Amino acid sequence: MEKEKKSSVSDVGAWGMNIVSSVGIIMANKQLMSPHGFGFGFATTLTGFHFSVTALVGLVSNATGYSASKHVPLWELVWFSLVANASITGMNLSLMLNSVGFYQISKLSMIPVVCVLEWILHGKHFAREVKLAVGVVVVGVGICTVTDVKVNAKGFLCACVAILCTSLQQISIGSLQKKYSIGSFELLSKTAPIQALSLLVFGPFFDYYLTGKVLLEYKLSFSALFFILLSCSLAVFCNISQYLCIGRFSAVSFQVLGHMKTVCILTLGWLLFDSELTLKNLLGMALAVLGMVVYSWAVEQPKTLPITRDSLSEEDLKPLKEGMAESPLNDAELRESKA
Repeated sequence: MEKEKKSSVSDVGAWGMNIVSSVGIIMANKQLMSPHGFGFGFATTLTGFHFSVTALVGLVSNATGYSASKHVPLWELVWFSLVANASITGMNLSLMLNSVGFYQISKLSMIPVVCVLEWILHGKHFAREVKLAVGVVVVGVGICTVTDVKVNAKGFLCACVAILCTSLQQISIGSLQKKYSIGSFELLSKTAPIQALSLLVFGPFFDYYLTGKVLLEYKLSFSALFFILLSCSLAVFCNISQYLCIGRFSAVSFQVLGHMKTVCILTLGWLLFDSELTLKNLLGMALAVLGMVVYSWAVEQPKTLPITRDSLSEEDLKPLKEGMAESPLNDAELRESKA
């Protein structure tokens, strides 16, 4: 019982860290990148700064013995980093080429895409209640965020790349942790340097393509530097908590419950930036929160039921089958056990 309480507290802490850091970084970046703020419109390069600081924290942690470095094949780390960077690049291009409404729809479509990929890659099945809750969350967030919907061929292609790569990245986080028995922070400290290096090399060119501005021509003020450092600090907590949440739960849960951040951002935008909050927004947020509550209940419900063979997926049964194959009982052992 005591272990369950500690686990519940750490689960809530991981989700709380992710929500607070994600909302905080969006607010900081809004002030940093807005034309009415400091006009630092180099989103991809800024992400490179984020992963650089994260990699530095990981290096210090390993050097001081706070965390242990476990072996993960380099090709897996490079593949994961390429997928993660394609996700970032695709999202930026999707936001530039499409309307905000279509960008929001593409983000919402990640939930069903993650579900389908989990089913294809891991043979995972979802209960009817879970599917219903996912649908409620998607509709609720869609009501409160989607406005104008405009799309073109290039924008649609970029959105598809972003959706697929983001979904694969989030599924891979959990898969790599289980496959190599590696902790969330240890995995992040291995992938962050690769992502940081590639984003810092190619990020300025990509940002120039998006904005037509050169990074070296930006006039850096003390206030802008403060917000860059604040954004990087929040990014460390955001990255760590993302890996923690997906490692503890699943990519689907991270997507569904992660939309609580959307509700928080809309509310804080209304409180801090005088953003409009209509009855439509309020109804959508209420529906989204209801869907999250139902989803949490639906996910926890099977844990209270007795475990049967039918309730286990092929992924769950595989280690059991391997264990039985490795240590078979012969007839003599069975007779001795009966005696």
